[in-house]
Amino acid sequence: MFRPIYLIFFASILLLSSVKVNSQILSGSPENGTNYNVLYRKDKVGKVYLSTRGLGFLYRQSKHVTAKTRSFFEVDVQNLKYPKEIKSQGEGPERKRYVYGKINHVFLLRGGLGKQNILFDKADSKAIEIRYSYSLGPVFAFAKPYYLNVYKSRGTKQSEYIQFNDEGFNIDSSAVIGRAPYSYGMSDLKVYPGITGKFNLSFEYASYSNIIRAIEAGIVVDYFPKALPLMAQNAAENIVITFHVGFVFGRKWY
Repeated sequence: MFRPIYLIFFASILLLSSVKVNSQILSGSPENGTNYNVLYRKDKVGKVYLSTRGLGFLYRQSKHVTAKTRSFFEVDVQNLKYPKEIKSQGEGPERKRYVYGKINHVFLLRGGLGKQNILFDKADSKAIEIRYSYSLGPVFAFAKPYYLNVYKSRGTKQSEYIQFNDEGFNIDSSAVIGRAPYSYGMSDLKVYPGITGKFNLSFEYASYSNIIRAIEAGIVVDYFPKALPLMAQNAAENIVITFHVGFVFGRKWY
């Protein structure tokens, strides 16, 4: 599955180019904080999160509809692992770690429109504000075939790249050197469109009224009309349900 460096790369390219994230979101240091008693009408946040099936990064831009309600749009990217993945060590001097039976590398690109509502306001700057949010939108699963580097025969150093599939699941693990280079098989990338829905609870604790710092947890349901294959000899998935928790950071504007 994606290493963290790949996830960071894809998140940076997709999010920064598509929504032009303001650099102030990433700075947002306490030195720039204020406690003006005003209604901030707009905010922009990023979220780094850990899911039950991968890691992700989200960008969200909101505006106030009422004093306690925000409308927002968001986009996020996440890698998707199969729950039963087990990493093994390859054979030979060039051995690498790999996942036996894996069919596809998958990452998800989600978009959504939603609303966020305040459940409990802050009593003071040291208190916690509790919010809930929900959103609905499209999701695209990008599936790149997962290839292994295996010896062609015993006693030889010649190798080839092959892919697992349900029809020919007969690869001897003793012949596996490891995973193939990630770039191999890019030409076979497939896209699976679907629909995604989210529900989150957010606990905002920033000491300044114009800065956002929060812990957010929630559930995501992704539906794909065409089932998404992840592991050989396991059913492809039409519905993917994940739970996540993440750190939210950002700023507010008038």
